[in-house]
Amino acid sequence: MEGSEVTVQEATVDNKCLRDSVEKQNTDEATGEMSSQLPNTESVCKQTTEETGGRFNRLKLFDKVMQKSLEKFIQHASFNRFASTFRPLYKKNPQRMEIIHKQFIEELRRAIQDDISRLIEEGHLEVKLKELDKLERAAKNNTDPAWRPSGVPEEDFCSFLKPYYQKQEAFMRLELKKIQAENAALAQKVQAGRESIAQTESRISAAVDEWKVKTEDCKIHINDFCQGPRLWTSYLV
Repeated sequence: MEGSEVTVQEATVDNKCLRDSVEKQNTDEATGEMSSQLPNTESVCKQTTEETGGRFNRLKLFDKVMQKSLEKFIQHASFNRFASTFRPLYKKNPQRMEIIHKQFIEELRRAIQDDISRLIEEGHLEVKLKELDKLERAAKNNTDPAWRPSGVPEEDFCSFLKPYYQKQEAFMRLELKKIQAENAALAQKVQAGRESIAQTESRISAAVDEWKVKTEDCKIHINDFCQGPRLWTSYLV
């Protein structure tokens, strides 16, 4: 819809420029003068065309088309048709009917405008249309030749899918590097944990051995203490 309106506007400007050029050329031929002003006319028309194309972006065109459609729709709900539909009420009180029709048009216009605004908001048309404008401007600055089918479906299909798979491969390689780095970090943490556990086990084992030695010494002292009174008793007897 937007592209067709821009094309119509550009074609109108071009036709006007062409008519001006032809009229100027015919006048110069009739008077025998050189058509020295013809290039200036073409440059002015070209500049006007560029200004027209740059002035109307897609969002403005969409809004303009919606407003024109709304006005045409409102025109179909004219007072004459409204009165003919409710003729008995119109005959009883024409002034009241005009007030009702005015309120009806206002409510109808507001409801349609709300629907259009909701459509733009829910469909994110403003962002998408601006993106299309950016793509169009970028395409104008791009001097590379556009893609054309080669005539061989297999080659066209491969040329279309190859960049996609290359991007996927690069993405998977990047993710693989991230996972490998995470695994290496986890392996270091596990190794550090194992070393800590080994050190703890070594300390526990040393503490147990020390405790066993102390226990044996304690048993020896207890036995010596218990045998001492018996020896004195045997001497006394």
